[in-house]
Amino acid sequence: MPNSGLRVQLCGDAHLLNFGIFGTPERRLVFDINDFDETSPGPFEWDVMRLAASLVLAARERGDKQDFINKLVLSTVAAYRESMASFAKMSNLDVWYSLFDVDQLFSELGGASHAHAGTFDERSMRKVRRRDSVMAAERTTETVGGELRFVSNPPLQVPDSSIIDSLYSYSLGQVHTNAELYRRSLSPERRYLFDDYRMVDSARRVVGVGSVGTRCYIVLLLGRDSKDPLILQVKEAQASVLERFAGKGAFSNHGERVVVGQKLTQSASDLFLGWTTMMMPDAGHRYFYLRQFRDWKASIDYTQLNGEGFLYYSRLCAWALAKAHARSGDQIAISAYLGSGTSFDKAVLEFSLAYADQTLVDHQSLVDAIASGREGVTSVPEIV
Repeated sequence: MPNSGLRVQLCGDAHLLNFGIFGTPERRLVFDINDFDETSPGPFEWDVMRLAASLVLAARERGDKQDFINKLVLSTVAAYRESMASFAKMSNLDVWYSLFDVDQLFSELGGASHAHAGTFDERSMRKVRRRDSVMAAERTTETVGGELRFVSNPPLQVPDSSIIDSLYSYSLGQVHTNAELYRRSLSPERRYLFDDYRMVDSARRVVGVGSVGTRCYIVLLLGRDSKDPLILQVKEAQASVLERFAGKGAFSNHGERVVVGQKLTQSASDLFLGWTTMMMPDAGHRYFYLRQFRDWKASIDYTQLNGEGFLYYSRLCAWALAKAHARSGDQIAISAYLGSGTSFDKAVLEFSLAYADQTLVDHQSLVDAIASGREGVTSVPEIV
């Protein structure tokens, strides 16, 4: 596929739902890209086209008319182009200092939300700020023998003590023994903080639809006492789908690839973001990255936005994407390539409409294959 040749650190899966709200180590709520499982170097426009296609699909799901969908995509791509032009005029430091504070998001987007949604106000911000390890522990643990342990809630969550299968037990044992590998991936001052916690339990956790087929665990650590919990998510990182088309990156450890890509493109990253490796008896080396299970994380429900709000939100996603590309690529060259006209905007619109159509065709093919019982379609691999 022809491309610009202007490479950046791609998100790799920059669809609408991979942007969201989270807390920085400085305890600010920010809006940014929040998923990096597919991150890898590649042409900047691939992310832009992925975002645009997702907008078409989301708008169709909302029941928006075609004229609005065209406007939505053109406005979003224009926002990317204009944001990149702004970043091209900034110093390198100012680009790296750029972030979008959620206080601004709530004040500007609040007026565009449906009145009954109640999503963007001071009350909802307070609720987001309570989504931390303490709340996560309240919902996922119980007290056993005077100490916190993960509750058994199969199939969503299966604690170490509840896992009979030896392979699962082996996997969770690896979570504990590879803590030192993870520790070494942290910066020295964060290792000091990590050392103030002790690991007390672990559990296998079901992943979301987008990560089906990968291993995921959560680990419970305690600080001063049971009221000082820290829950880390241990998520498997596989090879990026982009490597087949854009070439392999610099990292053989895909956990490290995810972490470095995230730190390169996000304005601020999780305090405990790091990586490790585990040896599975029947699967060889597997790569993982770790982060806090919940830490002021939230997403914006685009279905609850009116047209004005959806336009604003999509343009904000475009800003975050341009910022990520400006941090990791040549913002001046990209801005010069895009120019000040709308040729790029229109080309992306044409692509996104065709891509969205193909997505519907592909999905129907999958549905038909499942209905017909075609071999290999309904089988799910065992993950340990």
